[in-house]
Amino acid sequence: MVSSPETALLADLIRCPSVTPAEEGVLAILEAFLTPLGFECTRLKFEGGSSYPVDNLYATRKGNREGFHLLFAGHTDVVPPGDLDAWTHGPFSAEIVDGVIWGRGATDMKSGVAAFCAALLKAHDSGVLDHGSVSLAITNDEEADAVNGTRKLMEWAQAQGEKFDFAIVGEPSSFEIFGDSIKIGRRGSVSGRVTVEGKQGHSAYPERARNPMPALASIATTLDAPFDRGTEHFQPTNLEVTSLDTGNPASNVIPAKGTLRFNVRFNDTWAGETLLAEIERRIANADLRGCTARMEVLGPISKCFICPPDGSVATLRKVMEAYTGIAPNLATGGGTSDARFIADYCPVVECGLVGATMHQVDERVPVADVEKLTGLYAKIIEAFMTGDGR
Repeated sequence: MVSSPETALLADLIRCPSVTPAEEGVLAILEAFLTPLGFECTRLKFEGGSSYPVDNLYATRKGNREGFHLLFAGHTDVVPPGDLDAWTHGPFSAEIVDGVIWGRGATDMKSGVAAFCAALLKAHDSGVLDHGSVSLAITNDEEADAVNGTRKLMEWAQAQGEKFDFAIVGEPSSFEIFGDSIKIGRRGSVSGRVTVEGKQGHSAYPERARNPMPALASIATTLDAPFDRGTEHFQPTNLEVTSLDTGNPASNVIPAKGTLRFNVRFNDTWAGETLLAEIERRIANADLRGCTARMEVLGPISKCFICPPDGSVATLRKVMEAYTGIAPNLATGGGTSDARFIADYCPVVECGLVGATMHQVDERVPVADVEKLTGLYAKIIEAFMTGDGR
């Protein structure tokens, strides 16, 4: 049995144990595949930002420079496999059993990368690529810090004068069956820590102490109140308290201080700055019982973004419905993705497979689904390159 180009490429990618940020040869495989198709490949290593160095790949093929410029973005890094003995087939074996290929990254998202590259092969052979330009921004830093990956890759591309008309991120976006949804936006995310300081004392003499725990409870309650009712494309903002801690091992000691950690997923009612101002206001209005409270933001703020459902998105939906027989839903749920870094440069959506087994032991994907995704990407490339996507 002869493997399809996408299956063979996916197997090669899975066999590279590219757990963030270890590249392990995965980008060289893509470069070797794309170069014969006329792509100019540039390897870029970014570092700094209090994070680890990361290898990235930017590949571009300029056909008609006056034509449409389509960007595909994806990542080749994967999360750790966990307990190796728990896997039915090795996490980096790329074994194919009964039409299913197994391995870490099979779903998230080496399959999307392999399918798009195989679709480019089809477009190259048919001459479609000559009608416009296609670029790929591939990082090995999506699953962890995401500091030296797509964000800096897009900054670099802009500095080179690159301008894009539309971008597709190959993340798993289908919900139950292939092609039933695409993601046109994501809620923003911000994490923080509130530290409440009181005064330590004996639990039998509370008048000589200031217990930070009631203050923390008051803050938790006020932060738990609704922030909004949702918007046209987004569900309501939610703040989740993820930990309350004093580090106090004694049952008869009132602690001197305590901390509360939280994470917020916010919709387009808010910007990061306005949301933080609202959180600060709520903390200030809590009953602190004579204690003091301060808040600090943990890590970068991920912005909320939405891609207009008309224009290129409408074209994409039309192509998908013709190919799958399903009009995809326009979704915005889930966590964050690298699409948030691309939204500042051009309209962007996520379009890919069902993500049922991503990040799980025994991650796997039917080969037939990867081949379907390749066919869909080929149709999408044709639509945008030949002018139907404008």
